[in-house]
Amino acid sequence: MIRHVLVVRFVPNARDAQIQAVRDAFEAMPSTIEGVESVEWGENNSPEGKNQGYSHVILMTFRDETARQTYLPHPAHEALKAVFRPVIEDLIVIDYTVALS
Repeated sequence: MIRHVLVVRFVPNARDAQIQAVRDAFEAMPSTIEGVESVEWGENNSPEGKNQGYSHVILMTFRDETARQTYLPHPAHEALKAVFRPVIEDLIVIDYTVALS
C-alpha cells in the first residue's frame, strides 16, 4: 500500500467554491480510478501556528505501486489537475510505502 500525501497552500483569492471543486475532484478518484483505495481531505486546525500558510492536506491511499503508476498519467488525474492548478499557490507531495505486517 502506498500513501500519497499532499500539503496545499491555496492562492489567497481562492473562493470556497473553487476549493470545494478541488475536494470533489479528489474525492471522486476512488470511484474513478481502480486501485485508488481512499482519499481523506482535511483543513489545518493546529493551534501551533507552524503550518507556514499551508491550509489543507489530502491523503490518498493506493493499493500498490501499479495503482500509483496508473493514477499518475490517468485522464481523470489530468482533469483533477485542471481544476486544482488555477487555485494552488504551493504544494508539497510525499509518498511512502506502508509496510503491512
